[in-house]
Amino acid sequence: MTAARLELSRDQILGHRRRVGALDQRLPPGPASLRRAAWAGLQDSMPRAALLSIHARVEGTEPDAWADPSLAQVWGPRFSVFVVPAEDAALFTLGRYPDDARGRRVAEETATRLHEVLDGRTMRDRDAAREMVGHPYHIRYSTTTGTIRIRWEGALAPTIWAVPRPAIEPIEARRELARRHLHVFGPSTASAFANWAGIGSREARAAFDGLVAELAPARSPAGEGWILAGDEASFLAPPDAAAPARLLPSGDAFYLLWAPDRELLVADATRRSELWTSRVWPGAVLVDGEIAGVWRRANADLSIDAWRRLSPAERAAVEGEATSLPLPGLRTDIRVQWD
Repeated sequence: MTAARLELSRDQILGHRRRVGALDQRLPPGPASLRRAAWAGLQDSMPRAALLSIHARVEGTEPDAWADPSLAQVWGPRFSVFVVPAEDAALFTLGRYPDDARGRRVAEETATRLHEVLDGRTMRDRDAAREMVGHPYHIRYSTTTGTIRIRWEGALAPTIWAVPRPAIEPIEARRELARRHLHVFGPSTASAFANWAGIGSREARAAFDGLVAELAPARSPAGEGWILAGDEASFLAPPDAAAPARLLPSGDAFYLLWAPDRELLVADATRRSELWTSRVWPGAVLVDGEIAGVWRRANADLSIDAWRRLSPAERAAVEGEATSLPLPGLRTDIRVQWD
């Protein structure tokens, strides 16, 4: 018997996403909160973006929170740098292991050659690549074997080292990665999962097919999709009281979306083009649970472009978030400018 399709409104969807993303109320400090904040990975391709994503979700975030032992950096979805729960790193690496013979050969040959070069050492990725001269594949392909870890400080080249192959099978890792995608981004589809994870449509469909007993069909203003059946109560619960303001960094999970989910989050096409630019995305200004503008930073100068007139209380809340950002290395206090 097919389950009845759940009809979900925009408010229900965004309320659920903010709730599971800990954006309405910050979590208490500690490893458990860091793991929850990074449940679906925190993109860190912009230096220290993951730190600011943690700050938006966890109380008392310090400048070195991204380096907590409970977290790890990997080349994750779409070969971007991600901060993920350390114990779940295999999901974000091996979970993207290719199904096709050529893709597997490339991953394994690259990992084998890279392991020979590393020989138990930690090296800068560019130095390892230089020693692999003549090898036809980029070293990031090796990450899908689950045997490479990285540390990226932002200004310098990443350092890399080898770890043992995870015990979990690639298909099981991919299914769990799909669960996490659905929990944080649902309702979703196999196609949206493929875009987010940077995997082929066949691999994404296989992951969803393996979860069929755990899924419930849902219809939203963005179209037909699926949610985890266990999340239905969260979608149907009244939304939590939204936080007055949050500053989300470039690539934050709350808006790491593709059409039509972008239309669900930001209805105005002009505003969508300002947030999801063709180059580096700006940060998003979240006010009372809605994206109300974008922000950019150059050293201690932070500029905010609001999309509507904010009340004095709203502006104060946004400025409070800005001045509390735990950015390392600043020699002066953060200065806020309204564009």
